[in-house]
Amino acid sequence: MAKIALVTGATGLLGRQVQKAFQEAGWDAIGTGFSRSGPSIRKLDLADPSAVSTVLDEVKPQIVVHCAANRFPDRCDADPEGARALNVEATSSLAKAASSRGIFLIYISTDYVFPGKQGEAPYESHHATQPPNLYGQTKLDGEKVTLEETKETHLGVVLRVPVLYGAANDPSESAVNILSNKVWKAQEKDAKIEMDDWAQRYPTNTEDVGRICKDIATKYTEAPESERAQMPTVLQFSSEDRYTKYEICQMMAEILGLPLDGMVAVKEGNTSGAGVQRPYDTHLSTKVLKDLGVAVWTQDFKAWWRRELHAVRH
Repeated sequence: MAKIALVTGATGLLGRQVQKAFQEAGWDAIGTGFSRSGPSIRKLDLADPSAVSTVLDEVKPQIVVHCAANRFPDRCDADPEGARALNVEATSSLAKAASSRGIFLIYISTDYVFPGKQGEAPYESHHATQPPNLYGQTKLDGEKVTLEETKETHLGVVLRVPVLYGAANDPSESAVNILSNKVWKAQEKDAKIEMDDWAQRYPTNTEDVGRICKDIATKYTEAPESERAQMPTVLQFSSEDRYTKYEICQMMAEILGLPLDGMVAVKEGNTSGAGVQRPYDTHLSTKVLKDLGVAVWTQDFKAWWRRELHAVRH
C-alpha cells in the first residue's frame, strides 16, 4: 500500500514541486489549496480547524508538508493580521491536529528568521534568531508553535529554505523568476530600472526542496520512535550559488543576448525608501542535513536558467 502525503499550499510555487516529488517517489500525494483546486487538490481553508481535522481524517496521511504561507514580506507588512493568521495560528492548529493523529509534519520556514548582518553568515540551525521584518517574525513564530505542539510526540520538524525559483505558472510567483521581466523592462527607451546589488541571495530550486522534503519524510517516518526522539527538529537547506538580484539580471541578460544599460545597480541596502527591511546575508548552513545522511546537492542555477530562457531567446 502506497504511503500518503498531504501537501498544503500545493497550488503554489513550492507546493506543486513538493507534491510532484512525493508522487514520483511512489507516494499517494494529495494537495490542498484555498483559492485554487483541481485534480489531486482538495480545497481547504487552513484557518478553519474543523475543516483541517476533516481533511486529515479523510485523507489519513502519514506526513503533512506545510508549504502554505504568506511568503511575501511586503504583503505581510500590508496585512499583519492576515500574515499571523496563516503563518502562525493556522500552523499551530495544523500541528496540533496532525500530532494528535500520529501524523508527521514538516513546516517550511525561511532564512529570514536570521538578522543577516554582514560577517555573520553562514548560520547554523542552532544560531540565535532575530528576524529583520514581520514576515521573518511570523515564520519564526510558526516554527515555535510547530515544535511546541509536536514536542511530546516527536512528530514535527522545521525546514528553513532561502529565496526560491523554479517552474512557475507566472514569473510573479518567485522573487527570482520575476527578474526576467525586469530584464525585458530594461530594454525600453530611457529605462532606468533600479535593482538591488547589495543583499546576498542563494536562490534554490523548488524541485530540490521537494526532493529534500521527500528524503526527510522517509528518514523520519521510517525511524523507530525512540530514535526519532533523538533526531534534530530544525533543519536547513540551501543552494551554494550566491548572487545579488542585479547579478541575476546580468546573468539572464547574457543568456538572452540583451544589453542591460537600462538597469541601475543599487549598491546600498535598506535605504530610507526601501520599504520592508531586508537582511544582507542569511546564508543557511546545511550541516544538520548532511549529518543525517541527506544529500544536499542542488541544480546549477545558471544552467537551469540557460535551459529555461533558451526558448525565449530562440
